[in-house]
Amino acid sequence: MSIVTVQLGQCGNQIGFEVFDALFSDSHCPQGLCSKRENEAYRASCKERFFSEEENGVPIARAVLVDMEPKVINQTLSKAAHSGRWKYGQHSCFCQKQGSGNNWAYGYSVHGPRHEESIMNLIQKEVEKCDSLNGFFIIMSMAGGTGSGLGAFVTQNLQDQYSNSLKMNQIIWPYGTGEVIVQNYNSILTLSHLYRSSDALLVHENDAVHKICAKLMNIKQISFRDINQVLAHQLGSVFQPTYSGEGSFHYRRNPLGDLMENLVPHPEFKMLGVRNIPQMSENSLAYSTFTWAGLLKHLRQMLISNAKMEEGIDWQVRPPLSGLPTRGKMSLNKESHFNTSIANLVILRGKDVHSAELGAFKDPALYTSWLEPVHAFSVWKTQRAFSKYEKSAALVSNSQFLVKPLDTIVGKAWNMFASNKDRGGTITNLKIQMRDTPQ
Repeated sequence: MSIVTVQLGQCGNQIGFEVFDALFSDSHCPQGLCSKRENEAYRASCKERFFSEEENGVPIARAVLVDMEPKVINQTLSKAAHSGRWKYGQHSCFCQKQGSGNNWAYGYSVHGPRHEESIMNLIQKEVEKCDSLNGFFIIMSMAGGTGSGLGAFVTQNLQDQYSNSLKMNQIIWPYGTGEVIVQNYNSILTLSHLYRSSDALLVHENDAVHKICAKLMNIKQISFRDINQVLAHQLGSVFQPTYSGEGSFHYRRNPLGDLMENLVPHPEFKMLGVRNIPQMSENSLAYSTFTWAGLLKHLRQMLISNAKMEEGIDWQVRPPLSGLPTRGKMSLNKESHFNTSIANLVILRGKDVHSAELGAFKDPALYTSWLEPVHAFSVWKTQRAFSKYEKSAALVSNSQFLVKPLDTIVGKAWNMFASNKDRGGTITNLKIQMRDTPQ
């Protein structure tokens, strides 16, 4: 089954390119540490999912590119075409001459209705190329105007027109220090609309990815491309093919449906995060060895301590005792900031994958009381290695990881609103005083 990707705004289009490039590079890597037959099956599954028919031997990404300015789209199309390995469709993009100026309302209420028909027609044409549609990836930022405002509008239209297909939004959480002065307003407006129209939101925090680039990848001068490549690696580690079940050697055909079933047991809890291990530069990788026991021990501690990367994990955080009531659990871990989960999915790729022991992730103490661990924890596996790692693990989690960032954004938005309101009241009073002052 195929997935259609909708790339929105500058951020969405730049990340989208890196995602497709990472997917293609991984699927065509000759060193997958598996048999030639299995490697071919893996490549065929990836191609069916993310690429359509070849044109002159070059696969075409199942994607629609949308931006209100032409510069980034032209650069993205050119980079893909010049790679000679894959490309975007000739008529798969929509752009205009005027951007949204980081104005959420302009993207949602002006660009959206004005260009709705053209954008949805492009998406329909891409859908018609799929033998079987699994759903949509929508890649977008929360901070700007086009990605967030127009992205929310397009997602709403996809829900209206393709109500039986799954929609997962890959949303980029803005830097805490600020990229755009109205980013907190834009973020809240985006989330409130997506919560009504999307089936799941996979959140990537810019601050966390930036730290991964600096501390794990050892990058001195970090560019947006570096950040986007880490994001692409995270998405690839989740959505590249995995076996359909324990003991099976057939790749699952419904990745979005399986992921939603495993991680979104209630429509009110749909915000997901992803963690990867290991992540390091190629120079460091040459001198590193890994065991499944070591990787999974670190990954579990990253989960419960809400660490975004393996460096700097707080090993003092422990799960509450399973027998304690919920209130007891909360008070016991108030200081240690234990990260409670609703559901978790671990994805293992590489050598000896079937020997990995995952019992520690099934501990009832990790999960909320209203869902049994047997329903709250899932695992996907494949012997085929991902990217350059002999063994690698990804964790997609539905947990409390976003409570603090969300509180911060809401608090900043309220503070700005109150400040502007007070300033507006002061100006109004001054105008009244000036009007009433005798000349």
